[in-house]
Amino acid sequence: MTATDLDLNLLRVFDALLAESSVTAAAERLHLSIPATSRALGRLRRAMGDPVLVRAGRGMAPTPYALRIAPRVRSLLDEAAALVGAEREVSPADLERTFTVRINDGVAATLASAAVEATAAVAPGVVLRFVAEGNESLEALRDGTVDLDIGAGDDTAPDVRSALLYRERVVGVVAEASPLGRDRPPTLRELCAHPHVSASRRGRARGPLDDVLEAAGLRRRVAVVVPTFAVAALLVASSTYVGLLPARLAQAHARALRLRAFPIPAELPPIDVRQLWHARLDADPAHRWLRETLAAALR
Repeated sequence: MTATDLDLNLLRVFDALLAESSVTAAAERLHLSIPATSRALGRLRRAMGDPVLVRAGRGMAPTPYALRIAPRVRSLLDEAAALVGAEREVSPADLERTFTVRINDGVAATLASAAVEATAAVAPGVVLRFVAEGNESLEALRDGTVDLDIGAGDDTAPDVRSALLYRERVVGVVAEASPLGRDRPPTLRELCAHPHVSASRRGRARGPLDDVLEAAGLRRRVAVVVPTFAVAALLVASSTYVGLLPARLAQAHARALRLRAFPIPAELPPIDVRQLWHARLDADPAHRWLRETLAAALR
């Protein structure tokens, strides 16, 4: 075994230990014996000059140093996997991998079920770990904290790749008991006669609809601003408010929530939902398989 192989193997052990916070669980994940994993931890401690994992109650906790370098280690392992597997095809049935996907709730409500259905049957060893949007920094893609970023956006750096998944439109929703849109789509003036819910993580009450209304000499009253589309849908379902939701989200959940959806009588800009990833994963066959699978599931 070469020194390079040895270092890469130790990094794999480090990655598993940080993910599991347990020597036993890391050993199971790596298909190693517990003594072998314990010896590897000892070598890591000597090589890094840091305890890496320390006792914390009945379990173990990573040190600040280990937490600080963990994303860089994950990034290096991803690059190594892409380099080794660049010229071979991946077999989904044999794939054992966890993909971390950052996604907003409006997209997750429809994409997550489609993604799980598309992957579970053919790749039982794949785990899709969905995390909510928060800080959309590209550093999470660069350091490997996030494998794929899905949402409304575009690539904003030369080292980030982007592909369109689908184009979304916005629809209006009200509770089934509301008279609005019961027999026909409402007019802009009728929309303005009811209080609105705005879904914005940044707390914004104004959106593209307000520009259209202003041009028509109208104005709506935004009575509530909530952080997610899911909260907006639940609030609309139990009130007299009007909400705006992505069409796929409304179509998938309107019946269960007892909502009625209707088209907005205006030309609102469509929402381009894209998947973003770091350039180092372009040639990774497993990551490419995931991207292609998600794209196919959402056509």
